[in-house]
Amino acid sequence: MEKGIIICNSIPVKYRVDVYVNSYITSAMKLILTFSLFVYFFLLTVDIQAEQLPQFTDITREAGITFIHNNGAFGKKYLPETMGSGCAFIDYNNDGWQDIFLVNGMDWENQKTGKSQTPALYKNNQDGTFTDVTTSSGLNKLMYGMGVAVADYDNDGNNDIYLSCLNSDRLFKNRGDGTFLDVTEKAGIINPGFGTSCAWVDYNQDGHLDIYVANYVEWTIETDLFCTLDGKNKSYCTPESYKGQASKLFRNRGNGTFVDVSRQAGISDPFSKSLGVCILDYNQDGLPDIFEANDTQPNKLYQNNGDGTFIEVGMLAAVAYNESGVATGAMGVDAADYDRIGRESLIIGNFSNEMLNLYHNDDGFFVDDAPVAQIGHSSLLTLTFGCFFFDFDLDGYVDIFTANGHVETDINSVQSEVTYAQPPHLFRNLTGGKFADVLDKVGNDLGKPVVGRGAAYADIDNDGDLDILVTTSNGAAHLFRNDGGNRNNWIKIELIGKKSNRNGIGAKIRIKSAIGTQTKTVKSGSSYCSQSELTTIFGLKNDTIVEEIEVTWQSGTVTTLKGRNVNQLIQITEE
Repeated sequence: MEKGIIICNSIPVKYRVDVYVNSYITSAMKLILTFSLFVYFFLLTVDIQAEQLPQFTDITREAGITFIHNNGAFGKKYLPETMGSGCAFIDYNNDGWQDIFLVNGMDWENQKTGKSQTPALYKNNQDGTFTDVTTSSGLNKLMYGMGVAVADYDNDGNNDIYLSCLNSDRLFKNRGDGTFLDVTEKAGIINPGFGTSCAWVDYNQDGHLDIYVANYVEWTIETDLFCTLDGKNKSYCTPESYKGQASKLFRNRGNGTFVDVSRQAGISDPFSKSLGVCILDYNQDGLPDIFEANDTQPNKLYQNNGDGTFIEVGMLAAVAYNESGVATGAMGVDAADYDRIGRESLIIGNFSNEMLNLYHNDDGFFVDDAPVAQIGHSSLLTLTFGCFFFDFDLDGYVDIFTANGHVETDINSVQSEVTYAQPPHLFRNLTGGKFADVLDKVGNDLGKPVVGRGAAYADIDNDGDLDILVTTSNGAAHLFRNDGGNRNNWIKIELIGKKSNRNGIGAKIRIKSAIGTQTKTVKSGSSYCSQSELTTIFGLKNDTIVEEIEVTWQSGTVTTLKGRNVNQLIQITEE
C-alpha cells in the first residue's frame, strides 16, 4: 500500500483528483492504473541501469609502463613509508600529447631494496604506448620524492617540474630540448621540511607563477618513535605522535629565482600537518585562495587579501572541522563547480571510519553534503588519498574519483572490516546534488583493490575523454584508459597567457551550450601529491555547438569566442 500511495501522489494533481474523487472509476480501473504506474517506473529504472557507461581498461603493461614505487621499507616502519608518492601528466616536449611523470622514494641508508630510486618520465608515443626517457631527460636523480606540480614557471613555453621531497625539494627547469636541469639551488628554493602536495599559483597576479608547498610533520630517523597496535610489535605511528610543520610559499621574482614569503604572507602555521593543497577562488573576488588539507589538525582556508597576504578563515567558512567538530585525517583535496551554480565546492579524502567531505559552497560558507549526496556511507570504511572531480562520461557534470588504501599493512588484524589494499570509488554525478557509486558498472579493471595514493587524469590518446593514472605505495602505477566516454561530445581548451602566466593558471573558463553553463578554473596541484592535465575539457553530452566561450584571465582581460564546433581542441591566446 505504501508504494501505491507514493506513486499515486507523484501523479499530477488533475489525475489524482480523477482517481480519488471520481466515483465512476471502478476498483479494477484503479488497479490497472496502479499496475501501469509500477510498470512505468520499473521500466524507467531498468533503462537507467542499462545505460552504457564508459569502461576503464588497465593498459599499464601494454603501454610499456613498468614503474614500481620504492618506499624504502625494510622492517623498521619509518613514518614516510606509509605515505606513498604522487604522479603527474605533463606535455614536456610540446607535441600535444600528455606524457607521464611518476614520483619515487628511495632506499634508506645502507638498506638496499633492489628497487629503482629515481622518479620516472614516460614519453607518449602517440600510439597508446610510452617510452621511459628518465635517463636521457636528466631526471634520474636520487631523492625521497613525495609530490609534484607542473607548470611553465619562467614563461618560456616549456613546462617545468617542482618536486616536494623528504628533507629537500627540487625544481627542474625544462630546457625545451627534451632534457631538464636541476635549478633548485640557483632558484633559491630551500625547504628542509617533510614536503607533500604542492601547487603553482600566481597569488599576487603579477604574471609569474609562485609555488605553494604543503609540509607534514617533524620527522627524522633519529626522532622516529615506537608505536604499536598489539602492544608488542612496531607499527606505523599516526601523525599525532609528531609535531606539525609549517608550509611554504615561494614568490617568483620573475628572473628565475624565488623568495620564501611564508611568514609575511601569513600562511606559516607550525601546527599544520598538511597532505593536500588546492587553489580556488572560494569567495569569487577574482583572487586565488588556498585550501590546505590537514591530517588530524584543522584544515586551513587562506583567503587572499589582494596585497600579498592571506587571512586564515577555515573556521568561519566551516571547513576546519567536520560536522562533529573534529579535525579529520584529511589527505587529498580538489575543487570544482559540481552542481553548476558558478561556485567551486570541495571534495576531501579522509581516514578510514571518516567519510569523504563534500563541502558545498553556499556563497562562501561550506556545508558538508556528503551524506545527502549519497557518497558518505559508501566512503566510510575506505582511506582516501588521491581524489578529484572530472567528467568521465562527458555529460556536462563533473564526477568524483578517489584512490584508496590504508597506511597500516596489518590493519585487517585489528579492524576486520578495513583492509590494506582497497578498491577506489567512482561516483557519477546524477545532478541535483546526488551521486551514485558506479565502480561495478565501468569494467573489472578499475575496481581491483590496490594501496592507492596519488591520482591524476588526462586525455592520453587525444580522443576527448579522460583517462586515469593511479600510484600505489611500494607498488606499481596503473594507467586506466577510458573507453567510450567520447560517445558524448566535448570541447578541449588550452590557454596561452601573455600578460598572465603562460599556462593560464588561475583563469576561469565559462562555456555556454544547449545543456547550460559550465565553469572551470585552470589550476595546478590538487588530488594528493599529483598533477592532472592543464588543458581543460568540458563534456557537452549531445550538444553540437558551443554557443559561447568566455575566459577571464588573471590579468583582468576577458576573451570571448562565439559559435564553436565540438570535439576539437581550441587554443586561446590572451590579447
